[in-house]
Amino acid sequence: MRGTRVVFRGPGEVCLEEFEAGEPGGGEVLVETLYTAISPGTETAFLLGLPNTPRRYPMYPGYSNVGVVVSGPGFREGELVASPSPHASHVVVRPEDAVRVPDGVKPEHAAFFNLISIALQGVRRAQLEIGESVVVLGLGVVGQLALQLSLLSGAMPVIGVDLYDYRCRTAVEVGADYAVNPSKEDVEAVVRDATDGRGADVVIEATGNPEAIPLALRLAAEYGRVIILGSPRGATREVDFYTYVHRRGLTVIGAHNSLRPRVDSYKGWRTAREDWVLALKLLSRGRLDVGRLISAKLSYREAPRAYRMLIEEKDRTIGVVLDWRGGGGEGQG
Repeated sequence: MRGTRVVFRGPGEVCLEEFEAGEPGGGEVLVETLYTAISPGTETAFLLGLPNTPRRYPMYPGYSNVGVVVSGPGFREGELVASPSPHASHVVVRPEDAVRVPDGVKPEHAAFFNLISIALQGVRRAQLEIGESVVVLGLGVVGQLALQLSLLSGAMPVIGVDLYDYRCRTAVEVGADYAVNPSKEDVEAVVRDATDGRGADVVIEATGNPEAIPLALRLAAEYGRVIILGSPRGATREVDFYTYVHRRGLTVIGAHNSLRPRVDSYKGWRTAREDWVLALKLLSRGRLDVGRLISAKLSYREAPRAYRMLIEEKDRTIGVVLDWRGGGGEGQG
C-alpha cells in the first residue's frame, strides 16, 4: 500500500514523500490517519537542527496520530485510535501502542493526547498540593496544557508568562489567573504581588529556551520547585546557584518524557500508555480545552506551511493540526 508522509530532508526543509506503508505483521495494527498534531517545540527544534537534537536527516517527525483501524488484532475495523505515530497517511503500530478514543471526542482534539501526556509528566513531577502557586513560563501547546493541568490539580494562583499577547490571552481564556508579557510588565513584580511576596511554589519552565532558566529560579519561592519541562536547546550561560538555588533551598527537577517507567506506574511516575488513556478521558469529560489551542487546521499537503507558521508566526500560532482525510499516494518533492 502506497502512502504519504512528512519528511525533513535537511535543516529547515519540509517535504512530502510517497512511501510503502506495507501490511501489518503478526500482531500489528494498520491505521489510516485522520489527523496528526504537530509538537511545536520538539519538531521545529529537530527541523532546524538546534542544540540537543539529533541533526540526522532524513527525519520522519511526529508522535501524535489519530486514525481509524483498517486491520489488526484487538480492535474493530473502523475504530478510532490514537498512537504515538508519525505524520503519515497510514501507520502500522503495535496494539499496546494504540489506545481507543472515547466516544464524543473530536478526532482533531484527540490528536493532542500525547502532548497532554507530556504536560502531565511535568505537572506530576511537581507534586502539587491544593492552593500552591504555579508560574508557567512559555505558553505554547505544552505550556498551555501544563497550565490547565495545574488548575485541575488545585493550584492557585496560576500565572502564565509569554512574550506574545495572543498566547497570554489564550491562557486567560482557558483559566489562568494572570498572564504576563515580560516585554511589557515586570514579571517578578507581578509574581510577588500575586503570591503575597513569597514567589511561586512551583515554576514550570516550558519555553525550551535555556536563557529562561535563570528567570524560573528567580520567580520561585523559598523551598520551591522548578520543573524543566521544555527541552532546553543549548546551555544556560549564567546561573547564580549560590544565590538562587543553594541559599533558597530550591529543588530543580528534570521532566523529560523519556524518564517514564516502561511497565508499571507508581506515585508520581506513570507509564506513557496510562497517561495517554487519562489524557483522552480528560478530553471526553471536558476537563481540558484543546480547541482554543488549535490556531490552524491544514491539509497534510500544506505541511511546509504549517512548520513555517510555528517558526515564524508565534504571535498568532499555538497549535497546528494536519488533516489527512483522503490522504495517500500523493507525495510531492
